Amino acid sequence: MRPGSMDKVNSTVVSEFVLLGLSSSQELQLFFCIFFSALYVVIVLGNLLIILTVTSDASLHSLMYFLLGNLSFVDICQASFATPKMIADFLSEHKTISFRGCIAQIFFIHFFTGGEMVILVSMAYDRYVAICKPLYYVVIMSRQTCTVLVMLSWAVGLVHTLSQLSFTVNLPFCGPNVVDSFFCDLPRVTRLACLDSYIIEILIVANSGTLSLSAFSLLISSYIIILITVWFKSSAAMAKAFSTLAAHIMVVILFFGPCIFIYVWPFTTYSVDKVLAIFYTIFTPILNPVIYTLRNRDMKVAMRKIVTHYLKPKKISEMPLIVRNSLI
Repeated sequence: MRPGSMDKVNSTVVSEFVLLGLSSSQELQLFFCIFFSALYVVIVLGNLLIILTVTSDASLHSLMYFLLGNLSFVDICQASFATPKMIADFLSEHKTISFRGCIAQIFFIHFFTGGEMVILVSMAYDRYVAICKPLYYVVIMSRQTCTVLVMLSWAVGLVHTLSQLSFTVNLPFCGPNVVDSFFCDLPRVTRLACLDSYIIEILIVANSGTLSLSAFSLLISSYIIILITVWFKSSAAMAKAFSTLAAHIMVVILFFGPCIFIYVWPFTTYSVDKVLAIFYTIFTPILNPVIYTLRNRDMKVAMRKIVTHYLKPKKISEMPLIVRNSLI
């Protein structure tokens, strides 16, 4: 930093950031507003339906569905930290966010993303134990184990995001305040700081990059072991397992691929980064319900019962007494 620049840092402090969003075209912004609004409604309603189904149906009170319910909750949170703001910005000419709001977005994206990575690994471990060690499943995957795994996911997410903020919140922002994205993405925000960001980028790689690569490697390894185990048992079972795991692997790639691309190489930002960010903030939360529930026969049956129960017109004799009296 040049002599005298410290005085400039102290005298000029950025109080807000400008978000460029996905496009500057008015026509495209209107289309994006409608499109992402519909996606967000589907994400929230779909994942809420999963949580309601898992908690209300006694047949789904197993460990796998316990993890699935927590995944749906995290998906709602992950889709909500920036999507409503992005939708509102499509209708606004000045897309700005306060400094505190920007820091809050960085906090929540890494908190929920780190937690989701651990939950996905936990679900893969659950399937590994169920298929490769079925006789020990009840012992290994006890209720206590699943509770620990869920608590671990929140703990990892918290430690992960606090470690990111520890070197971000006190960075000097004294000039540029334009973020070429629809939310405050950590690599793009740190590059706006009034200092050499090389060390910060190394820390991002060591933190986010390591977590993403480690979780991705564990997931792919578990899927490979499961496929090999099933292949030795039965070719028919192998075909069924491959069909199921192929869908899971697709979601994993769509979630981890952009994270690894953005956070393992944060030294150079590309225009495609903000498009890739859509995959782990919006598309993955809508794909998880499809992959993990609509392909599951027990979940489909339970969800059908829930929907029928709440939407089917009730007979007068089944209504509460006060309602029946009002109808007579």
